Amino acid sequence: MKNYSITFLIKSDTVNLDHYTIKDIPGSSGRLDVISRCILSALLNENGFDNNSQIWVYFKNYKNLQFDPHKLNYEGFPKTELLLSDYIVNLLKSRENCENKPYENSIDSIGEGDSSILETLRYINRKKKRNLYVLKETGSPFSKAIEELTSISDLYFIIGNQCEDFINSEAFLNLNIPELSLGTKSYLASQVVRLVKLNIQKIL
Repeated sequence: MKNYSITFLIKSDTVNLDHYTIKDIPGSSGRLDVISRCILSALLNENGFDNNSQIWVYFKNYKNLQFDPHKLNYEGFPKTELLLSDYIVNLLKSRENCENKPYENSIDSIGEGDSSILETLRYINRKKKRNLYVLKETGSPFSKAIEELTSISDLYFIIGNQCEDFINSEAFLNLNIPELSLGTKSYLASQVVRLVKLNIQKIL
């Protein structure tokens, strides 16, 4: 199989941890559960970590996080939506409170940064012109892009159904990022991640 790397980019303007409680993650976190499911779908497969896939998460009110399986400890990684959500909450709160000591947990290393998703996309678009795509229902059929995708080793996919206002903004549209669709059926964001991985694995 050809060597390749898939990076998913997901943006959330709704996550707010001011009233977070583990008893009601969806309602008290601004749907952090959606983000956690996408992270798990991107990082895990039936054999453990999927070393061909990573995910970058951009929050409106918090630092962005980059989950790269090569830098994580699989044994200690929280593999359920509940455990991962609670870990992310503690991590983000520790950063928000400017604690000198990183939040101690069994995960080795999660990247973080201050760049906005727009800044990241502009950088990728300049450096890697042909391998950045946005996933949305109205895009071109994914199947028709197979020939192009097989010639690319580093692939970046923006999960469009999680940030519709952003991908319809003038600033985003000016980037002229190609749009791909997995079909007219509506999928959950985590399902989109899994389907992309499955399709890429089939063609590569």
